[in-house]
Formats: sequence, C-alpha cells, structure tokens
Amino acid sequence: MDRVQVLQNWAASQLGVDTLDIQPASADASFRRYFRVSLNPGDAKGRDYIVMDAPPAHEDCRPFVAVARLFGDAGVHVPQVLAQDLTQGFLLLTDLGDTTYLAALTDAAAEPARARELYLAANDALIRIQQASRPGMLPEYDRALLTRELMLFPEWYVGKHLGVTMTADQQAILDIVFERILANTLAQPQVYVHRDWHSRNLMVSEPNPGVLDFQDAVYGPITYDLASIYRDAYIQWDEEQQLDWVIRYWEKARAAHLPVRADFGEFWRDFEWMGAQRHIKVLGIFARLYHRDGKDGYLKNMPLVMHYLRRVCERYDELKPMLFLLDGLEQREVKVGYTF
Repeated sequence: MDRVQVLQNWAASQLGVDTLDIQPASADASFRRYFRVSLNPGDAKGRDYIVMDAPPAHEDCRPFVAVARLFGDAGVHVPQVLAQDLTQGFLLLTDLGDTTYLAALTDAAAEPARARELYLAANDALIRIQQASRPGMLPEYDRALLTRELMLFPEWYVGKHLGVTMTADQQAILDIVFERILANTLAQPQVYVHRDWHSRNLMVSEPNPGVLDFQDAVYGPITYDLASIYRDAYIQWDEEQQLDWVIRYWEKARAAHLPVRADFGEFWRDFEWMGAQRHIKVLGIFARLYHRDGKDGYLKNMPLVMHYLRRVCERYDELKPMLFLLDGLEQREVKVGYTF
C-alpha cells in the first residue's frame, strides 16, 4: 500500500468515516506534503481539514506540534492539531483556507488599502508572538546556526550554481563580511522568530493572518521576521512602502514594550543587515533546491533576492566588500575597488 493510501486510511479513521476525498493542497521546500480532506464535498455544511505527511526518515513532526501550541497560546491564528501519529509522521489539522497572502497581494496590486490591511495584520500577529517570548522554549538562533546558514552561499550558490572556486582573497573577503553580519545579528535583542514569515506562509483567513510553516521557529534577532516579509523573495514593494510598514511595526512594538532599538535609524540598520544575512542564506538554499533536489521553481526568485542583497551592500561601507566579491563571482565589470 502506498504512503498516500496509508495516510488516507489514517485520516478517515481519525474523522470516523469509511472513505473521504483527499486532494493535494501544497508542498514546500522540504519533504513535507499537505493534503486537503473534504467531508461531504459539495455540501454547504461540509468541512475541510488538512493532513500533513512528514516522512519520519526526513522530518520530525514534534517541533510543529510544540510551536503550534506556543504560537496558539500567544493568540495567533495557527492550525489546531486535531490528531497525530508521530511514528508514521501524520498530523490532522484544521484548515486555514487556500488563499496565501502572496495570491491576495498579487490580486490587490492596484488596491493599496488591501495590502496595507494584510501587512498591518501581520505586524500585529508578529508582535503577539514576540510578546510571548521566553528564553529556553525554542532553539537558539546562535552563532553556529547562523554561520551554517551563511555557509550555504559559498557551497551551493558559488560552488554549485556559479561553478566557481573562490580564490584565497575572495574567501578572505567573504569571511570578513560574514563576521560583520554575525556581530550585528548576535547583538540584536532576542525574541521568538518564525523564520519564514513571508507571503507564502501567511494565509488570508479569519482572523488574519493564518500562520503556517512555523516548525523551524527559534529564539533570535528581533528584526529577522520583518526582513523575511518586507524583503520577501516572492513579492517586491518599493522602499518607501517598506519603510512605512516597518515604522508602523516599530511604533507598535515600542508601545508593547518589546526590546526594539529606541532610535528608528538604528532599528532600520539592524533590519537591513538582518536582511543581508537572510538573502545570502536564501541564495544558497534556492541553489541547493535546484542542484540537489531538482526543484527549479525557485530559480526565478533569485534575481530579486540578489537585488535586495546588492542594495544593502551598496548602502553600508562595511558591506561593500561583498559587492566587490559578487561582481567578481558573476564576472561583472568592476569599476570601483573596495577596501576592508
């Protein structure tokens, strides 16, 4: 019996029915798959559920269950875990719908008020998560983890995607820039971090947003999730709009007594440097998804991620060596030399 049939039988037994309609709902960049289960399809009183399939050889459902409880207790709209079989890697969840923020925002491109409504709701939810923060409840986003993420860039983006072996001088530049980014990141105030707080993981629901894909949550830098959503790999907003939404978050966060910088200019710098860390990592992840996992759907998002990274490196003298390095790796004409 194939795994989908086993999953279907398990879900039917949990819902107390003999048969049910099960359809693919979504997949993500991991081995997890999601299926929508409909009871009484076509009936106005029918109800949908989501079944998660997380093969135990590759995935562990326990962090999902734990973080769902943690974020739910914080007053955030997450799926309820109705049943679980950790041995098989199955979870039965409430359904938050099938409209992502990305879909709604793409449709609402000509409707600024709708985008504003969705993003400010996301800010409010993020603040509730951060207000619930306590050390020791989630893994720490420490130097070791942050460094492992950064190292995806030379291994997968530079080595595999560009096919380049860096020189000793290039490696030295990368090491120095990485150390500067790590120093900034580790000095930021620490809170709960969703870690993938962006338009594909936030759902249009009641209340907004429905929050998904939180199983990798950690305790780390306060600007990380803001960088995820406002420097999103899947949708772009002009900087004036980013500033507006980040300022609105900052004002509410201060009123909620969260440990944000008292000076917004310092907070914005932290936000931009955090974005640089994330975008360096994401370039490595997208390259790995293509070259190792055969998933080419993320290649089209790489130019936007690189655009974000280059803009930040242009703006801060301490990060300009990274711009010089990128020019060399991509064989662009270098008109200006940078020192470090």
